[in-house]
Amino acid sequence: MNVSPLSSDSVLMELGIWLVQFIDISTLPIDWSVITLLFPTSSNYINYIIGLFIAITLLGSVYNLHNSKVKRMTEECTRQFDSIIATATDGIVVTDDNGVITQWNQGAESLFGYRKDEILDQNVRMIFPNAYPSSSSQMVTNQTHEFIGHKKDGGQIPVELSTGHWETIKGEYHSLIIRDITDRRKNEEKISNLVYLDSLTGLPNRRLYMDRLESTLDQAIDSGTIHTVLYLDLDQFKLVNDSYGHIMGDQLLIEVAHRIKSCISKADTLARLGGDEFILLLPNSNYTHAEAVARNILEVLTYAFSLNDEEVFITPSIGASLFPADGTDSETLVKNADIAMYRVKEEGKNNFQFFTSEMNDLISRKSKIAMSIRKGLEVGEFSVHYQPQIDILTENIIGVEALVRWNHAKLGPISPAEFIPIAEENGMILHIGEFVLRTACLQTKAWQDAGVEPFRVAVNISAKQFSQGNISEVITSALEDAQLAPEFLELELTESLIQGATSAITTMQELKAMGIHLSIDDFGTGYSSLSYLKLFPIDSLKIDQYFTRNINKDPKDAALVDTIIQMARNLGLNVIAEGVETLDQLAYLKNKRCNQAQGYYFHKPLLPEKIEKLYSKV
Repeated sequence: MNVSPLSSDSVLMELGIWLVQFIDISTLPIDWSVITLLFPTSSNYINYIIGLFIAITLLGSVYNLHNSKVKRMTEECTRQFDSIIATATDGIVVTDDNGVITQWNQGAESLFGYRKDEILDQNVRMIFPNAYPSSSSQMVTNQTHEFIGHKKDGGQIPVELSTGHWETIKGEYHSLIIRDITDRRKNEEKISNLVYLDSLTGLPNRRLYMDRLESTLDQAIDSGTIHTVLYLDLDQFKLVNDSYGHIMGDQLLIEVAHRIKSCISKADTLARLGGDEFILLLPNSNYTHAEAVARNILEVLTYAFSLNDEEVFITPSIGASLFPADGTDSETLVKNADIAMYRVKEEGKNNFQFFTSEMNDLISRKSKIAMSIRKGLEVGEFSVHYQPQIDILTENIIGVEALVRWNHAKLGPISPAEFIPIAEENGMILHIGEFVLRTACLQTKAWQDAGVEPFRVAVNISAKQFSQGNISEVITSALEDAQLAPEFLELELTESLIQGATSAITTMQELKAMGIHLSIDDFGTGYSSLSYLKLFPIDSLKIDQYFTRNINKDPKDAALVDTIIQMARNLGLNVIAEGVETLDQLAYLKNKRCNQAQGYYFHKPLLPEKIEKLYSKV
């Protein structure tokens, strides 16, 4: 007899089954009722019980004890053994080398639905039609396999299959111990979903998306195919969360995902990266097809969403990159699509753009600027220039506006129009703002000490600065350190900063009570509301330079400037016009009785020593 090696869990079982079928069991004086009491007939103990049975039967063969008492015990032992196999939870099946079933237990009947009399002498391919080899000898023993079993009623069931093999004088036989792994598969699927799927939308998450993208790119290296990555971000989604709450925001995201899916095919992959960011993979997609998909998404998202029985509108910004033109690896393609998306946002949102190399240059510069701001402040690359503000009637100086400048060690002079928005994004505007505030206060006091006729210095306050809970303390500290009286400081606030902000009233009243002058900068360019002119303790309005520069060219701009001046006068507010560059502009403002002006017609922003030289009393 040649017994093939079996797994540790099945070796005893296989030998036991073999002995039951093919050996005349010798007799031993063993009380098997004791054994069954010691070892319950749970599937966890089956192999060990069978092992004990094997040992006894082998000993019986050695001693060849033939007497009626031992034979009766042997018959009882055999019945016990058959009972254990029959009642095992796992399915136990024995086949010959041709796959014909010779044994079938109750566990197998429960799994597959076939009664023993229906399945014996049938081929095992009845339950494993697509997985089991045509010859049982092709099955690798001492291994565990996972197959899909076919039930009598046509259903399918995932099973784990342990196999064994042995040879006898009657031929080769194979044992199959079959375990239902449906619950395990479900648990594995749940774990996989946690790892690979977004819990809110059910879409693939970043990990699964990157796996699919990398797999697609690996297959496309030598194929010459084009693939597209679309990066999508919802515009102003934060406002939805703030207005309706995160639960409503989540419902909106689910509906957005549903609408986007309606625009793509089954071959495409839509994933949620987190927050309000989505990303798509369009395999075998060129410029034309990618743009068509993006336009369809823009279209389906234009329709209103219903939140709390209210219609809510939201728009997307979409950027695209193509393989291999815009990158040959997944990280580069995603990054470039993200860059294109942000370019859309910068240019007005609710649109679609392909990535270009120029965008990459801009992003590279933007990144360098963002990372250099803190160091620039530390090493003294930032400075403050001052532009005089002039009384239109007397043309005497009434104040200056503090304007920050940056001369980068490697990039050279960088315009505030470029670095201020970047600083607002990364939070460095707080540090720049405090630098300008303290520098301006110290410089104003220095001019006074040098004999210059005292005047106010105007400092712009960003929305992030103003919203800080300690803004009053920061300003008080700057004034005290400079020993500057509060009446010589003017704070310029934007319309968007105070529009709709009820907390702004308290802060402004605190600043006003300190004796600080308050003005609204760039008046007319934001979502203006006349109500705040009444509610907030404002001293001045500053007309945006865009209107000032066009008062002699555009009648509408001239009418707006005239209206602002007259309204301010009726409300008892001071008016200052920015961007005055010509005598004609000054004449118009003088005719309309505007109070003050600043611009290149008078002076460009000057270094502190120039201001001292121009306006010193000495």
